[in-house]
Amino acid sequence: MDSLHIVHTVSQAIYDKKGSNIIALDVRGVSTLTDYIVIAEGNVDRHVLAIASSVEKTLQEKGEKPLRVEGRQNGDWVIIDFGAVMVHLFMPGLREKYQLEKLWSEGKVVDLELDVTIQ
Repeated sequence: MDSLHIVHTVSQAIYDKKGSNIIALDVRGVSTLTDYIVIAEGNVDRHVLAIASSVEKTLQEKGEKPLRVEGRQNGDWVIIDFGAVMVHLFMPGLREKYQLEKLWSEGKVVDLELDVTIQ
């Protein structure tokens, strides 16, 4: 899968698990760590962990495994590193505290193509 396809797949998995405030940033040329960052939030720690599990499972089904996952112990901030795509899942208060969108403000917002039909 190319990086942009991973971004869309991750974003859809987050949306399908009722994650909110999903944003993806293209940070190529801005960051040496990754090409894209996906940021979203869950309602409580268990919700964040459920979203993280769904993201991992969805990508594994497509042959993509994370290089590293951090934050499963607490569930308030989970980072899933797919190399060219990093996923940050927060509880709302922590997202506001760390404001990653401002840290990567030079990145371009990716127009996400989410399937929002009710199933």
